[in-house]
Amino acid sequence: MKALFGQEAVTRDITVRVSVSYLSEQSEPDRGRWFWAYHIRIENGSHQAVQLLTRRWTITDGRGHQHVVEGEGVVGEQPMIAPGSSYDYVSGCPLTTPSGWMEGSYLMVGADGRDFEVAIPRFPLLAPAVAE
Repeated sequence: MKALFGQEAVTRDITVRVSVSYLSEQSEPDRGRWFWAYHIRIENGSHQAVQLLTRRWTITDGRGHQHVVEGEGVVGEQPMIAPGSSYDYVSGCPLTTPSGWMEGSYLMVGADGRDFEVAIPRFPLLAPAVAE
């Protein structure tokens, strides 16, 4: 199945694309729990290899409450991305509201040894409407 990427951001020739899926089988609206999976593709359009060092997410629920998540790498990896190639991963996000959004940034280092921040575009987390 081909991912349909809805949002994208470009920073210094690094493109971050996001595709989101609501996971009804892991959600329990009766218990105030909604869950989404998101697929990220990082494309290196620059002339040098880059390595993803850290991530920083701001997760905002439907009430406006924010939660910041920071850490090394993504899904346990600090991938090296060669010029002209890409890196994909899938992760998930639970919320206590049926809607919200995520956005953030990656800290990367180029082959030249310089660190730089790459934007992760804001993307919505929306549960499908349920008929009452």
